[in-house]
Amino acid sequence: MGHRKIHGPKRGSLAYLPKARAKRMVARIREWPTVEGKPTLLAFAGYKAGMTHVVALDNKQGSLTYGKEIAMPVTVVETPPMIACGIRAYMNSGGALRTLTEAWMENPPKDLDRLFTIPEKFKTEESLKRIEDSLGKVTELRMLLATQPRLTGSGKKKPELIEVKVGGGTIREQFDYAKAVLGKEVGFSDAFQEGHWVDVVAVTKGKGIQGPVKRWGVRVLSHKSRKTKRGVGSIGAWTPHYVMYSVPRAGQTGLFQRTEYNKQIMKIGESGVEATPKGGFIRYGVVNSHYVVLRGSVPGPTKRLITIRHALRGSRLPTEVPAIQYTSLESSQAD
Repeated sequence: MGHRKIHGPKRGSLAYLPKARAKRMVARIREWPTVEGKPTLLAFAGYKAGMTHVVALDNKQGSLTYGKEIAMPVTVVETPPMIACGIRAYMNSGGALRTLTEAWMENPPKDLDRLFTIPEKFKTEESLKRIEDSLGKVTELRMLLATQPRLTGSGKKKPELIEVKVGGGTIREQFDYAKAVLGKEVGFSDAFQEGHWVDVVAVTKGKGIQGPVKRWGVRVLSHKSRKTKRGVGSIGAWTPHYVMYSVPRAGQTGLFQRTEYNKQIMKIGESGVEATPKGGFIRYGVVNSHYVVLRGSVPGPTKRLITIRHALRGSRLPTEVPAIQYTSLESSQAD
């Protein structure tokens, strides 16, 4: 009887090398989609609470289980309202974006003192007038949004600051929208609706320094192997006289920023208690504030800040939400 080959492709992509730890726990979005209609925020941030499952009717055409009840894994993300702290205007300079000017809110809450200090020269009315007079040069308008972790059940206190592009409409309409929400709270439902497809950007779980077997998925060698078993058989030829970057080696594993595309919004709610299992989520607790239920998993551990962006590649995906028949709220705590 022949030896059965086990399918175990190498993990990870060489395009990410060198694999270094993320500098910040707040994910940075480098590309924004184009949307039509009224001006809106293109992203929002929340805290990962945990996973559960729902039973819903399969609405995917051509599926073998179409019209039948199926179990779907979902992730609950707590999304309390965010504070619109500032407006930042960008202009095109040699094919790249350059900051033109910015405007900040008046009298920010005390929690935000740990994030930034507004210079005296940035007086709100004068800054807004400066942006309005320069709208002919403005290429993009972005909002500076601050989270409110004190409203969540995570136990975190320090807010995070993210930069979100304003999409849709003309530059004038975007400025009017940004000016109207400056200094106010904005909610997740102001930017997204149930059924929308979104991209999730976050920093993955950190696993420290690991060997090539765990880091790259290489095969464990025979016990008769010389020198090592949990390593590659050869690190390269005599010529060239160096180890090529493509050879699996030990190093940092996890704590990388990653983007997962096309997650559907299953539900948006205001009372997190209705989505919290008995005893609360493990290592998180009770969801107190607004929440969103995303189909599938998202990167990062519990309590990690998750940035949810309008889908970059989801223009042709159906927006019908599978009818949820049952949401599992059984306790996942160990007995």
